[in-house]
Amino acid sequence: MRLATWNVNSIRSRIDRVAQFLDRHDIDVLAMQETKCRDDQFPYERFDELGYEVAHLGVNQWNGVAIASRIGLTDVEYAFPAQPGFDKDAAESLISTPVVESRALGATCGGVRVWSLYVPNGRALDDPHYIYKLEWLAALRDVGARWLAEQPTARIALVGDWNIAPTDDDVWSVRFFEGRTHTSATERAAFEAIVEAGFADVMRPFAPGPGVYTYWDYTQLRFPRKEGMRIDFILASPELAARAEDAMVDRDERKGKGASDHAPVIAEFAD
Repeated sequence: MRLATWNVNSIRSRIDRVAQFLDRHDIDVLAMQETKCRDDQFPYERFDELGYEVAHLGVNQWNGVAIASRIGLTDVEYAFPAQPGFDKDAAESLISTPVVESRALGATCGGVRVWSLYVPNGRALDDPHYIYKLEWLAALRDVGARWLAEQPTARIALVGDWNIAPTDDDVWSVRFFEGRTHTSATERAAFEAIVEAGFADVMRPFAPGPGVYTYWDYTQLRFPRKEGMRIDFILASPELAARAEDAMVDRDERKGKGASDHAPVIAEFAD
């Protein structure tokens, strides 16, 4: 199984690039984030022409997650259990808020339970959205741990844009990110808690060291200056991680006209 995740930053603007990517890498399953469209606006027909089934969750021009699979797509879920919502007017706990955003979509593809995740950004360390981000991650950690406790041999992939650079090697400048989101100790601890629950970063063993990034801001010539972050991940359950044979970032997808500000992450798993 060849699994990829990609924050496409508008599927309607980048459907041609996505189609070419699927063909070039012979992708079996692609999880997408920031599709930025309603369900009725998603280009299902193009994926159907390419031989992929698609599940999509999108309610407006913000957020949006999808999974495209050519090896089956069943048991679709449009949020993980107890997924927090966000209330922009809330200053305290947000976990009971009924407004659940289009940030998590699960489906079973070829025997693997794939979750396409768009973790909240956090915005700033003193913003209510930061509290929301931490509670969202805590809820994901709890349900992930429960899934593995109930079925230790389950093949589960938690993939997507995590909006966290978990180590100093994952940012171009530690000093630049001081006092900002994505690298705070609390966010990194929340990410590590999911790893400790049993979900491994499958790419790092195949691409060690600094300078391996998945995101480069559009401003300040960040991409040509190699000033990026690694914030997109494929985290796999123990049974699935043991089957990882290769993983990489397709940095070329950040090049050229009309590119997303993220590059896809690809992992190869044995049957």
